[in-house]
Amino acid sequence: MFGAMFSNMTNVVKNLLIINLLFFLGKAVASSRGIDLSVILGLHYFDSPDFRPYQIATHFFMHGDLMHIFFNMFSLVMLGSHLERVWGSKRFLIFYFVTALGAAALHQGVLAIEIYNATGTLTPITDGLVECQPGIMGMNCQYSASLTEAQFHHAVSAYTNVVGASGAIYGLLMAFAMLFPNTEFMLLFPPIPIKAKWFALILGLIALYSGYQNSASDSVAHFAHLGGMLFGFIMIKIWQRDKSNFY
Repeated sequence: MFGAMFSNMTNVVKNLLIINLLFFLGKAVASSRGIDLSVILGLHYFDSPDFRPYQIATHFFMHGDLMHIFFNMFSLVMLGSHLERVWGSKRFLIFYFVTALGAAALHQGVLAIEIYNATGTLTPITDGLVECQPGIMGMNCQYSASLTEAQFHHAVSAYTNVVGASGAIYGLLMAFAMLFPNTEFMLLFPPIPIKAKWFALILGLIALYSGYQNSASDSVAHFAHLGGMLFGFIMIKIWQRDKSNFY
């Protein structure tokens, strides 16, 4: 199965796979030398001392661990190659980047709302309510008397950086479900078939529920997943207006 899937890989998918693997290898090499590329290249909230504009374009090539990159790249190859054949390389690449950036935009927007609700400002560090050195999640932070301890911890937790191509992958899943709704996937756990449209719906609902739960122990950027699906849906609807293409 894997041999056939990878032998039929399309050009853009193959190049995206290679780039992600190179970033993952680079992260491992840098980590052995005491450098955390997830902090440098992962996307931070814009008020964080670790934020750099280039992170908007680098964070979705970074991944947290081996399982994270495996499932994302497996999904990229499985879904992306089909979509690239339908759309062509240029349109597929545009879709991939739009959904990746859209995922980041929704994630950052939700963080901004959470931070504002906790502190009354979008920029508590800039405004002096919270004082942190670069490396915010690993440094000692202090807060002003105008914030409670609970407000402080909620604000600081929202500054966690985000990495991974999951937003774009969820966008690809949305596109696949809209173009091929009755195509069946075989799940691993449990090993049952499920149609693409129901699979996308279930994962979307799980992401929505998990995002609103907002568990402190949950490090997954659920709203980034929803952002990828949302922007994927919008892109497909825009392209469907072109009656010369069936999608």
